[in-house]
This record gives sequence, C-alpha cells and structure tokens, in this order.
Amino acid sequence: MDRINQWASFGGELAVFDHDSAVCGVPMRFAVFTPPQAKSGPVPVLWYLSGLTCNWSNVMEKSGLQRAASEHGVMVIAPDTSPRGEEVADDAAYDLGQGAGFYLTATQAPWAPHFQMDRYITEELPALIAENFPADVSRQGVFGHSMGGHGALTLHLKHPETYRSVSAFSPIVAPSQVPWGRKAFTAYLGADETAWAHYDACELVRTRPSAAHILIDQGEADQFLEEQLKPELFEAACRLAGQSLTVRRQPGYDHSYYFIASFIEDHIAHHARVLT
Repeated sequence: MDRINQWASFGGELAVFDHDSAVCGVPMRFAVFTPPQAKSGPVPVLWYLSGLTCNWSNVMEKSGLQRAASEHGVMVIAPDTSPRGEEVADDAAYDLGQGAGFYLTATQAPWAPHFQMDRYITEELPALIAENFPADVSRQGVFGHSMGGHGALTLHLKHPETYRSVSAFSPIVAPSQVPWGRKAFTAYLGADETAWAHYDACELVRTRPSAAHILIDQGEADQFLEEQLKPELFEAACRLAGQSLTVRRQPGYDHSYYFIASFIEDHIAHHARVLT
C-alpha cells in the first residue's frame, strides 16, 4: 500500500493510497478521512460509493464531509468506482466500463477479469482497512450517490450485519428497469435478467428488508429523476416489504455535488446515530 498524498483537515487527516488488488487484478486507489478521535482508539467506518465517471476525489474535494466526520468521530472511506488501466476493458460511453463499475461482480467477457467491485468493496478493501487503520469494523455504514447510491442500498440489503446504517443521494433504485442499469447489467451479467435481481434494490428489499432506517435525499430538479432514478419504485417496494424508509424530495436541487454538499451533514449524523 503506497500513500500518494495527505492533507490535514478539521483536526483529522485525508490521505490517498494505491494498492495492488488481487480481486480486481490491477492497482486500485482509495481515499480515507481519519477523524481526530482515532488518536484515542478505533472509530466507526462509513463507506462512500461514488457515481458514474467519479473517483475518490469528487466527494472528498466537493462535499465538505470532513467537518461532520470530525464532529461525529467517523472514518470515511471513498474507493474508486471501477478498476482502471490499459489492460482493463473499457467503453467509449461514460456509463459503461472504467468509471462505471456498478458495484457488482461481472460474469461476462471482457469485463469479468477485472470488474469485481462487489467483492472488492465487501471483502478485500475492508480487510486492508482493518489491518492498516484505526477502524472499528464492527461498526460500519454505507452511503453513496447515483450509481453509488445503488451500490450502497444493495450492499446494505445483502449484508445488513456488516453495514448497519445506510443512506443515499439520488440513487438508481431499480436498475433492471432503467436505461443505465439495463445497459450495464446486460454487459456485465448477461442477458438473463434473473441474475440482475441480486443487484437491484427494489428486488432485494422485497425479499430481504433490513432492520435499518434508510434515508434517501432526492433533488426535484435532478435531470435524471424521471428516466433513470424513479424513487417512487423503491418507496412502493419498501411499503410492501415493511422496510423503514425516509425519502426527502428537495425542491430546486439537481444531481450535482452542490446538492450533496447541502445535505451531507444530515447523512453523516444519520449514520452516527447508529454507529457511535
């Protein structure tokens, strides 16, 4: 593991690291914000999963999360959105390939050798964090934006004992039913739609609702709201399943990090109430 950079922030430290990933088969980069409370012992861990085209830098540089993470004593980890490199399969479009891993384990060529983001996020990277950082891995939560909101919801619903708290900004809640998800799932998982249900929050919550309270913020001026996001589908699925859920529709807000920065303190407080 190589430290690429580091900065002091709100009494804590933001650092960026590279490491060789056995799961993805290429070097991977991630960022960690360690709050000042970690000087006294292990602190809870909050995973932030970014959206299409993003990497660790978007949330760490644009959201202002460090202030709230320091206040609540929570470590925040931002992994990349996909494997990258010349040997990694890619596509000319922004919504497939490098930068668009969709937090799943690909089974189809040419994606399967490297696109193993599900296993990377849930297995390999947590082990690295537990070994090298003052992280209390018995207290973990997950949140994310857009494609990363999809990842946060699905990983929580599949691993509620690991990710005890969950929230999302503008998540893709029904990827099997919208263009972004159908394109990615067909490429990564194949044409058999029964395989897609394992990565679809609406399908997962119907069969395995969790004990957590899910928080979602959605901008009403989001340009992707009607075609790609469709929060009403997840609301309906949660009602039928008895899943505790709050969806806050925010007038005037779009899909950008201006929106995320406006409400990220609420989300970190939501997780801290469970984890600290």
